[in-house]
Amino acid sequence: MRPVWLALWLLVVSVPAAAVERVVSLAPSLSEIVVELGSADLLVGVLDAGERPVELQQLPSVGRYGQLDIERLLSLKPDLLLLWPGSVGPAQREQLKRLNIPTFVAEPHNFAELTAQIEAIAVRLGRPERGSVLAGDLRQRLEALHQRFRRDQPLRVFYQVWDRPLYTVGGGQIISDALQVCGARNVFADLTLPAPQVSVEAVLQRNPEVILASDQAQLEAWEVWPQVAAVKQGQLLLVADKGLERPSGQMIEATAKLCRLIAPDR
Repeated sequence: MRPVWLALWLLVVSVPAAAVERVVSLAPSLSEIVVELGSADLLVGVLDAGERPVELQQLPSVGRYGQLDIERLLSLKPDLLLLWPGSVGPAQREQLKRLNIPTFVAEPHNFAELTAQIEAIAVRLGRPERGSVLAGDLRQRLEALHQRFRRDQPLRVFYQVWDRPLYTVGGGQIISDALQVCGARNVFADLTLPAPQVSVEAVLQRNPEVILASDQAQLEAWEVWPQVAAVKQGQLLLVADKGLERPSGQMIEATAKLCRLIAPDR
């Protein structure tokens, strides 16, 4: 696996060293990180995808998920873009490259990369001390969760993203790392795609002890397969917190909720 320091170097080489004054965030998770760093005053625009933090309610929009308004973005004269690749389509990403606006690309696959990227973003915003403090706090909280919920034999978990067709998360998706913190193992961790499509037969074969989904009806659909360990043990669990879908500092609290859901006895 590529070391975190090298991944970060590859992300920031194209960004000038000078602190920035006008930032546009192109992902909700990156907007949250800026707010968590106490730097919302630097944001001049955001890409919308769901509810915004209170601090950003009045900011101009530069489009919605997958539909970037480049003319609107240019009118804001940003000196730094914060980009999660999945929030902008390939054609528009190519357009952004040709604009030569300094860009920080963040796509963390685990918590080590997330905390390192929070520190790197803080440096680009000219507020490195805040990044060090926030990342240090997040690492301490993650270690405390890991110590509390660790198991000699991790629980086998199927994390359902959607049902028709059936999607889950792969091993390189940060939610898999959240499961590990909680003493669990993604039964499809061997798959490399972020959101691979799987079959019901594949889930039955891997026999998860816990099935997680964000929709109650999707969970109840598994009751027709009583041979699955999760169904036998009544471990069809509803994940109500959407924070697991946004890799920012708040994801650590969302992970804590996940851990308590999976293992309330701990």
